[in-house]
Parts: sequence; structure tokens; C-alpha cells
Amino acid sequence: MLEPMIEVVNLTKRYSGHLAVANESFTVERGQVVGLLGPNGAGKSTILRILSCFLAATSGTVRVAGYDVFTQADEVRRRIGYMPENNPLHLDMRVREYLKFRARLKGLGVSASHQRVDAVMEMCSLTEVQKRIIGQLSKGFRQRVGLADALVHDPELIILDEPTIGLDPNQLRNVRQLIKDLGRKHTILLSTHILPEVEATCSHVLILHQGRILASDGTDNLHRKIFQRSPVVTELSAATNDLQEFFATQPEVETCDIISIDGDWKRVTMTSREGLELRPQICQWACEQRWPMRELTHGRHTLEDVFVKITRTEKEE
Repeated sequence: MLEPMIEVVNLTKRYSGHLAVANESFTVERGQVVGLLGPNGAGKSTILRILSCFLAATSGTVRVAGYDVFTQADEVRRRIGYMPENNPLHLDMRVREYLKFRARLKGLGVSASHQRVDAVMEMCSLTEVQKRIIGQLSKGFRQRVGLADALVHDPELIILDEPTIGLDPNQLRNVRQLIKDLGRKHTILLSTHILPEVEATCSHVLILHQGRILASDGTDNLHRKIFQRSPVVTELSAATNDLQEFFATQPEVETCDIISIDGDWKRVTMTSREGLELRPQICQWACEQRWPMRELTHGRHTLEDVFVKITRTEKEE
């Protein structure tokens, strides 16, 4: 059995007395697309820099593809592609010459670098701008150049620090799709504070808050663990007072939230007691009360809901 792609044990990092990462441990298996999620200042970039051999830890053990980042840094660097938040591109170089330059720096020979540059330009949709000066490209194309740089030596692990920051919606969609495509072949660690980004691209999430990992699991598992009873959403045509009085007397209903949407229609969001399935019962109630109904479905909590629930619970504890 292969060792994990990333194995972090009791990692601690202090900056002049400030605790950026607090004795944390986690594992990323090969082939996973993992989102490292947290607000600004949570410690995300610190962890990425340590994984990338750019920063020494105060204490702890970190291994990438079985190699120790502190004692076998050269072996680790050969196996990772790192795109930092502030992409340090050479703005006066043309796209193709920059990528060839980076490929040779990463140890590829002349023939191999030529082939890999062609491959990553095709992969990142850069062929049409290969002769243009990087400084004259849009933000979206510069992000693509940064991704191509991280990919040019065909690394096992790709580390992306805020890869979609500053992009417009069309650029964001394109880069997001590229990350999904890369996840079919590579292990990816994606750091961001944008929760929908993780939900759209990642199968696994690490939630980091004030230097501590509060949760590490698949996104679906987190939803099930944090919110064991999914809400049921229905749209009914009835008076708000009638709905409130009726549902307040039903022992199966634990919580009920009612909002007006248009005309006489109300959107009712309910959770059940003890995990009961409410939908058949709601259909029966609507028929008995003669309330027209036009929607009945399970609601779904977002990753933002999960994040807020976890961090609030941590503060209260």
C-alpha cells in the first residue's frame, strides 16, 4: 500500500510568539482534491509554505510522497508544483519562453521541456497567447500561466494558494474547470477562504481556524455529521398565522421557519424530531388543510453553514 501523499504530524509554527499553526496533524491521500479552508490569517499559507519547503516549522514532522520536507527537501520539490497566492511571474518574458525557462530550472532536458511546455500550454489553453509578453496578459491568463508553471514538470502533488482570487466570473469558471480536470490525474491541495470554491472543486475539506484544524473529512460526510437532520422545504398557499399555529402543534416538527415569497405563497422550512421523514406527512397535512402545494424537497446545508457551525461550536466550547 502506498504511503499518503501528505502526512503532517504535530506541526507547530510560531512567528515571534504568535502561534500560526498549533500542533496539528492531518493526512492527504493520493488522488484526492482537498480544500484547505479558512478565513484570512487562519494559517493556510503557512502550512502551504512548509509543505513546499519554503518555510521551516517550529516543530513536528511533515512528509510529502514519503519524503521529509526538512531533511529531503530536494526530493520533495521534485514532486510538487506550487502556485503561490501572489504569482511571481517574469512579466517581461513571453509565455512560451518563460515556461521553457521554468521547465529547465526544474530539471527537464531540452527535448523533455519542449514536450511538456507544449502539453501544459494546451492543457491550460495558452497556445493562442504563447508568443505574447506575460505583462500584457489579463489576470485570468496570468493565472493560467502560473498553473502551467506549477504543472510543467508533471508533479505528483499540486499546491494552489488562492488560485481564483481577483478573477471575473468567466475566468473563475474556466480555472475551476481546469482544477477539476487536473484532479483526475494529480493530488491537489487547494487553499482558499472562498467557501463555494471548495464546494465546487473538492471532494475533501480541511477547515482551519486560528491555527487549528477543526474538521477533516469529505464534504458530504461533514454535512451528515454536522447536520444530522436535513431540512425539508415546501411552498404552500396559506396564511402565515395558520401555518404557524398548525405546525407548532405537530410533535413531529422540531423547527419551522416561514417566509412570504409571492402572493399567498409561503416557503416553509422544517426540521423533524429524531430524524423522521417529514415529506409524506407534509403531503397528508396539505391535503387535510386544503393548502395548495407547489414544491416539496429536501433542503441542503451549504459548506458555509458547516463552517459557521464548526467555528461557532469551537468558540462556545
